[in-house]
Amino acid sequence: MQKSMQTPTQKPMDIFTIEVIKNSLVAIGEEMFLALKRSSKSPIIYESLDYGIGITDAKGRLIAQGNGIPGFIGTLDGGVQTLLKKFSLSDIFPGDVFILNDPYSGGGTHLSDVCMIRPVFFNDELLAWTANKAHWTEIGGKDPGSYSADASEVYQEGLQFPGIKVFERGNANQALLDLIAANVRLPDMTLGDLHACAASLQVGEQRFLAVMEKYGRDITLQAIDSLLDHGDTMVRERFKELPKGSWTAEDVIDEDGVGHGPFTVKVKVSISDDEFTLDYSGTDAQAPGPINCSMGVLVSAAREVFMGVVQPDAPATEGCFRRLKVICPEGTLLTAQRPAPVSSYFEAMVCAADVARRALADVLPGVITAGQFGSVCTMNLSGRLPDSDENYLLVEPLVGGWGAGVDKHGESGQFCVGNGETSNIPVEILEARYGIRVERYSFDTDSAAGAGEFRGGLGVVHEYRVLAAPADISSFFGRAETPPWGIDGGHDGSCNRIEVFDKAGNLKGRFARTSRFPLAEGDLIRLITGTGGGWGKPEKRCRESLMSDVKNGYIHRDQAEAIYGL
Repeated sequence: MQKSMQTPTQKPMDIFTIEVIKNSLVAIGEEMFLALKRSSKSPIIYESLDYGIGITDAKGRLIAQGNGIPGFIGTLDGGVQTLLKKFSLSDIFPGDVFILNDPYSGGGTHLSDVCMIRPVFFNDELLAWTANKAHWTEIGGKDPGSYSADASEVYQEGLQFPGIKVFERGNANQALLDLIAANVRLPDMTLGDLHACAASLQVGEQRFLAVMEKYGRDITLQAIDSLLDHGDTMVRERFKELPKGSWTAEDVIDEDGVGHGPFTVKVKVSISDDEFTLDYSGTDAQAPGPINCSMGVLVSAAREVFMGVVQPDAPATEGCFRRLKVICPEGTLLTAQRPAPVSSYFEAMVCAADVARRALADVLPGVITAGQFGSVCTMNLSGRLPDSDENYLLVEPLVGGWGAGVDKHGESGQFCVGNGETSNIPVEILEARYGIRVERYSFDTDSAAGAGEFRGGLGVVHEYRVLAAPADISSFFGRAETPPWGIDGGHDGSCNRIEVFDKAGNLKGRFARTSRFPLAEGDLIRLITGTGGGWGKPEKRCRESLMSDVKNGYIHRDQAEAIYGL
C-alpha cells in the first residue's frame, strides 16, 4: 500500500523551503559519516576513515554523500541499483538491511569493501535508501586481512555477499552472522563493524524521515529533484569554460603481484559542449594477478576526475554526473570479469584516474598537476601481541608525494588522490594496539626526484620494529618501477618500496609487492613512498624558494647544487 502525506498544514512550495531541504539532505550524509566513525571497531574505519556513506532516492539516484573515499563516489548508487534489479518491491520491507560486496556487480570494488544498504519507507512507500561502503579489516580468505598480493582468483580473497538480507524487518539473520564469525580471523571486530554500519544507516533513515515529517512527501521529493537538477546546471555552466576537443594518454601498472606485467592503461578524453567522455578502449586485458577492477570502480575513478575538473566544491549527486560518459569494453584490466582476483583493485583505479588527468594536463594547467606517487601503498601486518599473545592485524594505507602544479609545489605526505579524506593511524594507536614500535616517521629527503621550477611533494619513510614473532607482512606498492611523471621539463618523481632489516641491521628483503613475508622479533620494516613529479625546468626554480627548502631540510645542499645549480 502506498500513501502520501497531504495535510492542511503542509508548507507551500517556495525556493527557500527547497534550499533548506536540499541542505538538510546534504547534512544527513555528514551525520551518517560521523555516526559510523564513532561506532566502528576497526582503526581502518574510525582512524583512517576508509569508507563512504550517503543517501539515494528510491530509484538509486545519488542524493548526498558524506566525506570519505572519492574512489567510492560511484559505488553507493551502483549498489542500490544492483538490489533494485535483484529484488521486487514486494520483497523489500521497512527494517531490512542488505549486504553486498560482489566486485562484479554495481558498486563492487574488492571483497573487503562491504556495502550495506537500508530502504527508507514513509507511509508505507519506499522513497529512499541509505547506504555505506566500508573497508572491514577481516573478511576471510587465504591471507590475514583478506588481502592477497598473489591471489589468482576471487575465491581466495574472502567471503562474497551477493546482495542478501543481513536484517529482515529489523531482525538479524543469525545464520549469516554465525557464518561470518566462523570464516573470519577477527570475528568480534568484523561483526562490530557490521553493526556499526547498520546503525549509521538507521541514523540516516531517522533524519530523512524527520525531513519528510516536517515538509511532507511532495515538497521533499521536489526538493530532491531540484538538488539533482542544480548539480547538472552547475556542471553545464562550468562546461562553457572548458577546452573542447580530444586528448589521449597512456600509463602502465608495473606488475600484477604474480609476475606478469607491465600492463598498459589507455584513455581518450573528449570534451564537447555538453558531454565529457573517457574512453579506455585499448587498455590491456584483465591480469592474472589481483590488480583488476570492475566497471563500477572505473566509473568511480572517472567521477573523481570529472568532479576535480568540473565542480570540485559541489556536493556529489546524480545530477553532477549526467554529462559524464565512460567507455571501456568488457574483460580489460578496468572491466574485469569473474573470477578475476581484485584484492589490489585500487592500483587499476588510481592508474585510470591518473592517466585521465595526464591527458588533460597540457590543456588544463591550472587545474591538473604532475603525477602523484600513484598508489594506495597498502600494507597488512599480522602477528601476536608481545604481552598477551593475542592476534593483531594492522591494515594501513600510506601517504606520499603529490605532483607539482603550474604555479605551486606538490603536497607532501598525503594519501593518494583517490583516498580523499583518509587519515593516517596515529603512532600512539599503532604502538598500543599492535606488536610494533614506530622508530621513524619522516619525510624522505634523501630522494632528489620530482625536481622542477615547482618541485613534487615529498614521500615519507615509516619504520616499524617488530616486537614479537611470528609475524608477517603483505603489501602492494604500485609505481615501484615506473615513477610519477613530470610536466613541462619537470623531473619524474621517485618510486615506492619496502625494505626489511634484521635486528643486526642486515638487509633481509627489498620489495614492493609481497604476500606473507616472514618477520622475526627485532626486524625493522622500512616503508618508503614516492615523491610527486615536478613542473617546469629545475633551472627556473626561484632561488629564494630553493634556499628555503635547503634551510628546512627538504632538499640537501649537494642536491641543490647538482640539480638546481645553486
